[in-house]
Amino acid sequence: MQSQQAILTDAVKPPLQRAFKWPPELGILCVLLGIALAFELLGWYFRGQSFLGNPTGLLIMILQVSEIGLIAIGVTIIIITGGIDLSSGSVVALAAMVAASLAQSSEASRAIYPGLLDLPVLLPVLAGLSVGAMVGLINGSLIVKTGVPAFIVTLGMMVSARGLAKLYTHGQPVSTLTDSYSWIGSGANPVIIFLVTALFFHILLRYTRFGKRTYAIGGNPVAARVSGINIQRHLVIVYTIAGVLAGVAAVIGSARAQTGQSGMGVSYELDAIAAAVIGGTSLSGGVGRITGTVIGALILGVIASGFTFLGVDSYFQEVIKGAIIVIAVVADQIRKQKKR
Repeated sequence: MQSQQAILTDAVKPPLQRAFKWPPELGILCVLLGIALAFELLGWYFRGQSFLGNPTGLLIMILQVSEIGLIAIGVTIIIITGGIDLSSGSVVALAAMVAASLAQSSEASRAIYPGLLDLPVLLPVLAGLSVGAMVGLINGSLIVKTGVPAFIVTLGMMVSARGLAKLYTHGQPVSTLTDSYSWIGSGANPVIIFLVTALFFHILLRYTRFGKRTYAIGGNPVAARVSGINIQRHLVIVYTIAGVLAGVAAVIGSARAQTGQSGMGVSYELDAIAAAVIGGTSLSGGVGRITGTVIGALILGVIASGFTFLGVDSYFQEVIKGAIIVIAVVADQIRKQKKR
C-alpha cells in the first residue's frame, strides 16, 4: 500500500504528456502561403514572371491591405460582441473629405476653406479621426438606446455618410494637400501604422479587462450582464473605436492619394468583414483574434493582387471575392456545429 507521502508526490507530478494545441491562426497562415505559392506557379506558367518577385505589385498590395486592415480591426471587435458594421466604407469617404479639406496648401486653386490653408498637420488628422469617432458614437448610441439591430442602423449610416461626403463639396474632389499631410501616406508609413495598431488591439483584446468584457458580451450577453458588465456603455465604446479606425484609414488613404473624394472606401466594409471572417472571427460573436484578421486581410490582398497580375477581369474578381465570403461563413458554421 502506498504511503500518504507517495500519493501526494504523484499528485503534484506534472503530466508526462500534454496535448499540444496548434495556434488557431496556423491553418489560415497555411492557406495564405498556399495561395501565394499558387499564384507564383501560375505566374511562371502563364506569364513567365514571378508573382512574389514583383516588388511594385506587392508594395501596392500591402499598402491597400493596410487601409482595409485598419477597418477590419474595428469590425473584428464589433463582430466579437455579436454586432456588425456596414458603414465603415462610407465613413472613410466622409472623414477623408473633411480631413483633406483642412489639409489643403496655399497653392490650392479651389480651396474649400481659403482662410484655413497650410494648417499644422495635426489638425486635419484630428478632424478625420473625430468624424470617424462621431459616426461610431452615433451608431453605438442608436443601437443600444433604440434596440434597432446593428445591421439596420449601420446600413442607414452607410447611405447617410456617403451622402454627406458628396454634399460636403457637392461631389467635387479635394486636392492640393500639404506635403506634411501627404507624408502620412508615403513609403512604408501606412504599413507601420497598421502593424502598430494591430499589435495594440491584439494586446488589448487578449490581456486586458476590455478584451474579456468584449468576448463575454459576444459569448453570452445574459451572463455578461449578470456579472456586472455595462453592456450598453461597452458597445458604444466598441463602435466608437471602429469609427476612429475608419478615420485612420481615411487619413492614410487621402494622404496616399493626395486627394479626398466622396467615392473613396466603396465596398471597404465588405472587405473588412470578409477579412475578419476569413481570419476566424465568428459572425455569432464571442470568437475572433486580431492576428487572424491581419492574415485574412493579407489573403484578400494576395488574391486581388494575384488576379491583377494574371490579367483576370476585375468583374470576375468580385465574383471570386463574394464566393470567398460565402465559403468563410460556411466554414464558420461548420466549426460551430463541431463544437456542439
